[in-house]
Amino acid sequence: MQKTFYGVLALTVLVLPGCTVTEIVTAEETELVVATVPKEESQLLDVGVIEFDPGIPENNDPEETRVYDQIRNAESRYLAYHLKKTMQGTGHWGAVRVLPSSEAFTDILINGRIKKSDGEFVEVEVVVSDTSGQQWFTRTYEAQTGMSSYSERRDRRLDPYQKVFNDIANDVKAYADTLTPERVERLQQISELKFFADMSPLIYSDHLIVDEDGLLSVQRLPADNDPAVDRLRQIRERDRLVVDMLNEHYANFYYGISMPYLSYRKASREEAINYRQVKRAARMQTIMGIIVVAGSLAIDTNDTSYSRRQMKRGIQNVGISQGLKSIMGGITRNSEAAIHIEAIEELAESFGSEAAPMVVSIAGQSRRLTGTAAAQYESWRKLLRDIYEAETGFTEEIDVGVPVRAPEPTG
Repeated sequence: MQKTFYGVLALTVLVLPGCTVTEIVTAEETELVVATVPKEESQLLDVGVIEFDPGIPENNDPEETRVYDQIRNAESRYLAYHLKKTMQGTGHWGAVRVLPSSEAFTDILINGRIKKSDGEFVEVEVVVSDTSGQQWFTRTYEAQTGMSSYSERRDRRLDPYQKVFNDIANDVKAYADTLTPERVERLQQISELKFFADMSPLIYSDHLIVDEDGLLSVQRLPADNDPAVDRLRQIRERDRLVVDMLNEHYANFYYGISMPYLSYRKASREEAINYRQVKRAARMQTIMGIIVVAGSLAIDTNDTSYSRRQMKRGIQNVGISQGLKSIMGGITRNSEAAIHIEAIEELAESFGSEAAPMVVSIAGQSRRLTGTAAAQYESWRKLLRDIYEAETGFTEEIDVGVPVRAPEPTG
């Protein structure tokens, strides 16, 4: 038994100084389904991607959760816009827009909530519904990035989280494929009538009815030759122009923060892995140190031979010394783990300053639309109603200014 322990002790003393773990992860991929034959334009549904819920925990403590408010608030716009880009490139849809709120009437609405995002792991819960109120599905999508996800040689058009975006786009497309052409047309009609009723509730509120399940359906359609319909359609086109303008600001934000955000995620992933490895190594080193110290203290150093007694005591002292060093090393590694967390916090603060909210103005208007995108759009909708109520009919051209987009990153 003593011989066995001496062997374990000797091996432990040799192994402990190099307690490290290396992780190699290959990211999973999903192929994006892209249209091979153009769809008939009348069958293309418009899609609205609502700004994602950042999913910040209540009473959030970043040191515990590793969730940083400024990062998540930026991600809520960034990830929504990248989903828009992904879906727009498939050829399955009409206009795909990021919407500041569900008040912008469109055929399909996608709501997302970030459950996890640390550069290494991403988890997003998505709810997809249509303009009638029919919920298509609620699903959670997740992925783990790999070593190549942030490589300089990767396809720069793809996000490190691309698997999640492709999965969402493919699932929405698969559900839409189950709709009949008549249902597609009906959804487009409901979207239009909801806008009409919002502008002129006295005239158009009874064109839609709500069933016992809370779903909208068309009760009657207005005459196409009605001058009021033509005027409202013109107003709706202006409304879409404003939403498109807001999307240019989302694009400006998206491309403006893409490099610092990518750097943050890459560093955050490395820090997360380092933190996990350090914690694991610290735990192993501390446990082995305790075992070695306990075993060393248990050695029977009594012996009739002076030389053997001295040898045993020497081994005991070496074991205790190495065991204590191991325990202290474990404590040091735990301190290193805290340093990694501090590095992430510094990155988050730096990123937050680079991803400050943008101020939006609409050229040609008598007032500026400022604040959050949701606030800007709400101000615009109020202006729309004021114009309609004044029965201007948009006889004067409304100039919707388009912001200058930040250049797309090339490096």
